[in-house]
Amino acid sequence: MTKEEQMFRHKDYRHLAEIRTLRDELKPDKMILEGKAVTFNDATILFEYDGEQYKEIIEKGAFEKCDLSKAFLKYNHSNNIMAMARTKNKSLQIDVKEDGVYIIADLANTTAGRDLYELVKRGDIDKMSFAFTIGEESYDKDTRTWTIRKVDTLYDVACVEMPAYENTSIFARRYEEVEANRRAEVEALELEKQRMIAQIRLKISPKRKQS
Repeated sequence: MTKEEQMFRHKDYRHLAEIRTLRDELKPDKMILEGKAVTFNDATILFEYDGEQYKEIIEKGAFEKCDLSKAFLKYNHSNNIMAMARTKNKSLQIDVKEDGVYIIADLANTTAGRDLYELVKRGDIDKMSFAFTIGEESYDKDTRTWTIRKVDTLYDVACVEMPAYENTSIFARRYEEVEANRRAEVEALELEKQRMIAQIRLKISPKRKQS
């Protein structure tokens, strides 16, 4: 496994709200994108398992102590294409508000930047995703809902062609967790069933004659 692959495994990915172009009347040559990256306290269905829906909520306040200094704007989270904006030089601005996290990106005047701007402008690309690490979370078994309470680091926001949550590492972990819990429940029920059967057999079995 390469170093890049090892780093990838430690990040979680979410597909989010829409991205769109923003015209700057004072600077018509600028290529500006804006979007809402995260919506707080809004339950999102991650997947269905055995007829039950499993959800996730990003809690308001989860980004209060999040490190935003390392964030880039990327295309499909790819490291093979140059990043087109970043927080360090303020070409990527991230604004944490009451209802969520918003972004404004001043795209670099490169081939990749121009291509991305045109594709967003035409509507070919209209979704976003972000890569981050979870600092604190909880799980409510009754409602089958994970709540992310703290995000440690935001690594990038990305314009993506086809949001496919099923292909992300966090989806795999969530799904495996549900499967493991379900298997444990089935095994516990089977053990209880076997225990009850053993007790019944013991009660109805004839007593041995005493010599």
